[in-house]
Amino acid sequence: MSNQAQKEVQLSPLTAADEACRAIMETYTPEELPPAGRWHYHQGVFLVGMFQLWKVAGDNQYLDYIKGYVNHLVDEHGNLLLDRGELDSVQAGLLLLELDEALGDSRYRKAADKLLHLLSTMNRTTEGGYWHKDKYPYQMWLDGLYMGGVYTMQYGLRYDRPELFEQVLYQEKLMRTHTRDEKTGLYHHAWDESKKMPWADPDTGRSPEFWGRALGWYALSLVEFLDMLPAGHEGRGVLEEALRDLAGSLVRYQDPESGLWYQVLDKGDRPDNWLETSCTSLFVYALAKGTRLSCLDASFKEAANRGFEGLLRTVYNNDKGLLVLPEICIGTGVGDYKHYVERPRSENDLHGVGAFVMACVEIGRES
Repeated sequence: MSNQAQKEVQLSPLTAADEACRAIMETYTPEELPPAGRWHYHQGVFLVGMFQLWKVAGDNQYLDYIKGYVNHLVDEHGNLLLDRGELDSVQAGLLLLELDEALGDSRYRKAADKLLHLLSTMNRTTEGGYWHKDKYPYQMWLDGLYMGGVYTMQYGLRYDRPELFEQVLYQEKLMRTHTRDEKTGLYHHAWDESKKMPWADPDTGRSPEFWGRALGWYALSLVEFLDMLPAGHEGRGVLEEALRDLAGSLVRYQDPESGLWYQVLDKGDRPDNWLETSCTSLFVYALAKGTRLSCLDASFKEAANRGFEGLLRTVYNNDKGLLVLPEICIGTGVGDYKHYVERPRSENDLHGVGAFVMACVEIGRES
């Protein structure tokens, strides 16, 4: 990145969200969104952020772009092109639910029904927890709670299937039980019930590190669940306590100078660790939304604002005038400390841009 290419960016939250979306729209057609030709959470995360922006900004260019991606992979009978053995394929189903509500085309509900059925066929641990992927037997990853859980609860809310709430809450309970660290209040990236993976602790089955984006997916899931659960639902208290506990831990590990969070959350003192923007965006969103929902007190809004200000100091406009979000960890499996800190960093990866747009929209609601 040259000094000429980098220009200082001073934007309102919603303008930043718009510019981030337009940077991707001007780079890819909907059909080209990477990984092209796949129904996948990479595109799903970005387009969910775009849907949130469309709802507050009302620009139908966003809606048309989202529809272009979905209609490329979903035919008029609701058939989808997807990998069936992984939770990652479910997350983009959130787009189907939103398009069904916005446009009423029957293909979206048909496809949504197929995705819900797909979940019922997936392999599980002995306690009933979803394997993250078929190729990762008996493993639950924090990522999976967002990939499958938010869709399932949103489907239940949209189509009056309240029994689905209980299924999701059970998955969250398993995740929290098996991955939460008592000492830090943080959550390990993954848990292997079989304890056969090289990274698995022989006693607990837990992976060794607290990876930022994995915790971001979990934090995001908590606030989305709390937004959807009806007032008075018996599951709300447990989720609110989990969110307050996690939020307190996250703030303790927020970098005081930049407002950002580290790739490996609890090891910011190590010189090879680095400040990562996708996890920061997810934490900003979760803390800001948790405050707006009155699940967190005002001090967490201040932490969210510090994180967002840090993100705005990080983004820049390239020589084409397009907004660039740097320092995004690419897609990442489970491993040790060296594995995480040596992962390649990317710019405008959809993991990061989607989370950044969500953070912008949520912060913008409070402005």
